[in-house]
Amino acid sequence: MSASPRPVIVWFRSDLRLDDHPALSAAIKTGAPVIPLYILDDGIGGRWKRGAASRWWLAKSLEALASDISQRGGRLILRRGETISELRHVADEADASAIYFTREYEPATIALENQLNVSFSGGEILLKRYGGGLLREPEDLRTSSGGSYQVFTPFWRAFQSDLTVARVIAAPEKLEAPACSLTSDDIADWALLPVKPDWSGGLAEAWQPGARGAQDQLKTFVDDALNIYAKDRDRLDHFGTSRLSPHLAFGEISPAACWRAATSALREAGASERSTETFLKEIIWREFCYSLLFHFPDMPDEPLRKEFATLEWSKKSSDLKAWQTGKTGYPIVDAGMRELWATGYMHNRARMITASFLTKHLLLPWQLGEAWFWDTLVDADLANNSANWQWVAGCGADAAPYFRIFNPVLQGQKFDPDGDYVRRWVPELAGLPAPFIHAPWTADGPALKRASVVIGKSYPAPIVDHKAARSRALEAFEKLKRV
Repeated sequence: MSASPRPVIVWFRSDLRLDDHPALSAAIKTGAPVIPLYILDDGIGGRWKRGAASRWWLAKSLEALASDISQRGGRLILRRGETISELRHVADEADASAIYFTREYEPATIALENQLNVSFSGGEILLKRYGGGLLREPEDLRTSSGGSYQVFTPFWRAFQSDLTVARVIAAPEKLEAPACSLTSDDIADWALLPVKPDWSGGLAEAWQPGARGAQDQLKTFVDDALNIYAKDRDRLDHFGTSRLSPHLAFGEISPAACWRAATSALREAGASERSTETFLKEIIWREFCYSLLFHFPDMPDEPLRKEFATLEWSKKSSDLKAWQTGKTGYPIVDAGMRELWATGYMHNRARMITASFLTKHLLLPWQLGEAWFWDTLVDADLANNSANWQWVAGCGADAAPYFRIFNPVLQGQKFDPDGDYVRRWVPELAGLPAPFIHAPWTADGPALKRASVVIGKSYPAPIVDHKAARSRALEAFEKLKRV
């Protein structure tokens, strides 16, 4: 009579799904009992530990994953502590033969994987690392000179030239649990949900974390918005974006699933070729950001264009507070910042407008905006967050020119022409007619009175003048050229 195989551990990280999961699939193929494990390590990440909105999402996503596993006969084990110690404890308690996991790309998690290899080298417990978080690994693409890409267009061309998207890996129908009994934390004891202030109600109203929510959102996008994505994705008053970013950030859905769904819609349902390509480029932009972080691990903290380290940023804390709370006096900026606070999310066009306003109009360091987004976004993602902030500030790879300074009034008029986005998030201006809503200080007395708006009281006056702020920014950035 043969002995039962020793169990194997599947260590979940930012891959909180059961389908399209190469590590889980490989573990199941061994025929051994599977121990699904998630470890909350408060020592990982330093300054870039999960923010408040991400911690809310993590709690809900783990609840969804635990339910999916339970329905298949398994049990998600939750542990809190130092990762390597907890992995070893669980492996010893269960007499596990191997640990299967998905690789990650942040500096802290790369360092962790290196430590893991040293800690488990030469032992009886095998480490099995797999991809699945990206379509292509960062090492795969090199320029003709052997370097890494820092401009998106050639990256995009090289990326798609010989791309093979992985086939669907179906979620397992059954997960065989080990015979041993393992203790597991109660997720409620982790206190991941926000308390002061408790804005989790707004997050819950806006989102459905978990793999099922991700799949539902992908289907909704492909069915209702993919065909008009190229035309509507920048409209703040339309629901034209995919809203898949938090699901991708937590690995509740794979980029391969998004790619397959979009290309299938193009091939089988006649979706717009232009819109489909525009959406696929957004997926590849995400991969570009990960490539940048992998090759430039200081990117979250230091400008890629080193001359920007000498830029004379402002230190006016009152301006930062006004920006964070949506009280700058520029309605389109304030609407974006209030949407972020209420829902843990901001439309991509609004992200560019608000980031430009912080770094160009207020001349505040991009790192301050990056940190605020990190704490308040449910889709906080170190690669995307840092790369995109550097792009707007003009100091990153393939960056927007330093002299590109968004005029918040014109941006509002172009991408929220009727003012519906502003009315939703800045309700004190709801009574203003469209010609004035993006610049309420230009409205005449009767229009303000009819709308019950008093500039400086019911709604703040602009904290900076656009022309003066633009001139100040251009002067500061021009100095860099002379360094």
